[in-house]
Amino acid sequence: MSENGNSPVGAGGSSPSAGPAVPTLPLAPRNDGPQPGGSSFHEMWRELRPIGRHPDSGGYRRYAWTGADLECRDWFEEQARARGLAYEVDRNGNQWAWLGDPAAGDAVVTGSHLDSVPDGGAFDGPLGVVSSFAALDELRARGTDLARPLAVVNFGDEEGARFGLACVGSRLTAGALTTEQAHRLTDADGTSLPRAMEAAGYDPEALGADPERLARIGAFVELHVEQGRALDLTGDPVGIASAIWPHGRWRFDFRGEANHAGTTRLADRHDPMLPYAETVLAARREAGHTGAVATFGKIAVEPNGVNAIPSLVRGWLDSRAEDQTALDTVVGGIEKAARAHADAHGVGLDVVRESFTPVVEFDHGLRDELARILGKDTGITVPVLGTGAGHDAGILSGRIPTAMLFVRNPTGVSHSPAEFAAEDDCVAGVLALADVLEGLARR
Repeated sequence: MSENGNSPVGAGGSSPSAGPAVPTLPLAPRNDGPQPGGSSFHEMWRELRPIGRHPDSGGYRRYAWTGADLECRDWFEEQARARGLAYEVDRNGNQWAWLGDPAAGDAVVTGSHLDSVPDGGAFDGPLGVVSSFAALDELRARGTDLARPLAVVNFGDEEGARFGLACVGSRLTAGALTTEQAHRLTDADGTSLPRAMEAAGYDPEALGADPERLARIGAFVELHVEQGRALDLTGDPVGIASAIWPHGRWRFDFRGEANHAGTTRLADRHDPMLPYAETVLAARREAGHTGAVATFGKIAVEPNGVNAIPSLVRGWLDSRAEDQTALDTVVGGIEKAARAHADAHGVGLDVVRESFTPVVEFDHGLRDELARILGKDTGITVPVLGTGAGHDAGILSGRIPTAMLFVRNPTGVSHSPAEFAAEDDCVAGVLALADVLEGLARR
């Protein structure tokens, strides 16, 4: 594509209408008749593209429970209702659009998220949601008869840009984040997650595990732009995920002594910025030795004055590796180096693991079924690849069968305004997702 793509939703949403146990397409048309997935994709992409886009950076600032996030939620509800889908918001703020009776069980669900990292790209998350609605339009155009309910979901706060924890909506639903833990989450301004939700018109007291909802789902398939160049290197527009690398976030607090930058001798300083800087370099070395990745991408400094030696430098480490042993090795090496550098400068150090996700092996049976569906007419073997990026599908994998489709990203750039997927590849992703939904829901 040539470009990257405030009223709050009512609290709690509406309950889905019962509807027939066996859904029948075509759905209610958006305009004068059925639109194939490719056509509706472009229309939706144009509508969603401006929301939350910063005029200076060109990136997106769609943070959880802010005005831009609520505009995205309004857009999702409009798409659901325009298609005659039953719309609801669950207890954790996730949005659902149902075709067929949710209570019938064994539903096939697809979707992703609409929030962003700071100045993120247009595709990470929204590509999956837009493609999901477009895939339903494609099935409608085909006149497909389905034997299982279908649903599209927008999981809330997947990126964790505001409250520091990724996949909040899916973690709560799966019971991987407790109500108490969620209530303790705060943003940089000290606003708690419950206060932010309440200000947006939602009830934070309802937060918590949702096993009844998960029991409705027989399979969840998430489409996502690839966050890397594996598909570009193989020349394939679409791939299937095999696993998500184990990954986590660690906070390093270097505590020194504030002092005057112009009058304090170098020999008398306890400057926490120095061991922090050396730890950043150590992270790069350790990751290179193990084949992992390690990134210090966020920092907070106190008192944060140009003419003041800091009293505190707080840095957040994100590290990921192909297996647990490699991850333990790289993080252990970084912490060891950090403590040595802190001691050398007379600086204290606290290391706190703020989040962690073990390796996720996607359901092998579902993964193989996706490969069979996508290859049955063409005979083409769809590449299967691992990823270092976390996703809602990974969080849910311990509770329900999940799988992922990746759409080629020719630059490999992600979490940046330069994130990109070509128009033809996006349409290929829509058609692949439609094939998968048709194959799974007709079984």
